Amino acid sequence: MTEIHSVLAPDSLVTVVGGSGFLGKYIVQRLAERGHRVRVAVRHPERALFLKPLGGLGQIQIVRGDIKSDASMAAAFEGAAAGVNLVGILDQKSGQTFKAVQAEGAGRAARAAAAAGIGHYVQVSAIGADAGSPVPYARTKAEGEAAVLAAIPTAVILRPSLVVGREDQFLNRFAAMARTAPVLPVIAGNTRFQPVYVLDVAAAAVAALSSSEAAGRTFELGGPDVLSFRAILQMINRETRHGRRLVEVPAGIAKLMARLGDILPFVPMTSDQLAMLQNDNIVGANSLGLADLGITPTPMAAFAPAMLERFRPSGRFNREEIAA
Repeated sequence: MTEIHSVLAPDSLVTVVGGSGFLGKYIVQRLAERGHRVRVAVRHPERALFLKPLGGLGQIQIVRGDIKSDASMAAAFEGAAAGVNLVGILDQKSGQTFKAVQAEGAGRAARAAAAAGIGHYVQVSAIGADAGSPVPYARTKAEGEAAVLAAIPTAVILRPSLVVGREDQFLNRFAAMARTAPVLPVIAGNTRFQPVYVLDVAAAAVAALSSSEAAGRTFELGGPDVLSFRAILQMINRETRHGRRLVEVPAGIAKLMARLGDILPFVPMTSDQLAMLQNDNIVGANSLGLADLGITPTPMAAFAPAMLERFRPSGRFNREEIAA
């Protein structure tokens, strides 16, 4: 399945729930480029105004939308022809819970879309979603998928691996650490990831939304590079030109850090995240993927050097090569 036949009229109204985040920005932009009108539902509309210039005058509408409110979701999808839900959280430090947001919230948004007559719907989940997982993050992702499909059987589920790009919170975090810290900590260094470029995920969402062939299917999205966590840190070291020493963090210390992260906002890792790090985050061997949506995956080498060069000692003007 590589030929995509669009079933959405160019000027269709598409509601994007949670469209002001890292991935949402690019999905909104891609929808606007395709000629769609876009309604972005977010909890804090004033923080999403930067999206408006991505489309023409009046093409992108920002509205208040809370995925924990039935009335809010009903208003968000009223009159729309299609919908995308991007809402998810990485931890529960902000007072939001995985169950309320990723399971109940996903179902609530889908039911509101179904009540509005919407059949073209995309739920962005994550590789590792598993209803039987002991990890609340992974379990609620799967519960959200099930709730969405119960409401809209034609919905498309997208499960990306690690999404990377200019504003990500992964490559940028460790690149900043390489610039200032004497060493780079390695936790579960052998765990494999399949980093996927944010523009490819955005293209996949739009393709899935407008494709009758994709209806009701689940796609696992990964890039062409399968890298261990240690290899990713080595790449960051190489591209930032800092050459920091990689230091293995003992399992006991990692668990202690994670427990502290459960309660302290400034600790960057929680127990859930540590548990997720124990499992590979790669596309399944028989899974549908980017190619099935007509998208050629972008290799890390095509964008990572340019996005990381600002972390070099002399920024983008530092172009000397160092040994890998």
